[in-house]
Amino acid sequence: MKIAVPVIDETLKIAKNAGHTPFFAVFTVGGGMFKTIVLEELRVNPKMAGHEISEEEHSGKHVCDHDANDIEHIKSHDIMAEAIQDCDYLMIKSACKNTANSMKEFGVKIKKYNGDKANAKEALGEVSAEL
Repeated sequence: MKIAVPVIDETLKIAKNAGHTPFFAVFTVGGGMFKTIVLEELRVNPKMAGHEISEEEHSGKHVCDHDANDIEHIKSHDIMAEAIQDCDYLMIKSACKNTANSMKEFGVKIKKYNGDKANAKEALGEVSAEL
């Protein structure tokens, strides 16, 4: 199975706001009782391409201020979901309802991560048995 995790960069530090992450680390998780977790690639989040990402967005404090009728904003989330539509899951710390809705529309399930690991591969190791 494939799992995308929002990350800040190649260090695989988890970005706490999935909708504003600059990258997705895409992992393949396999095996039975003893899971194998392999980083397949780092993908650019097309929703954020060309945008400067603030520390506030990485800390998870950002709140979307768009209303429910903001079609362009909703489309930007669809573009993000399309970029990882080949993944079975998106593991998140936090995400707005537009991210959740777009992922659902593209068949990507959301897995919430509440642990304290900062590294995507380590965090995925904690939740992989639940997937």
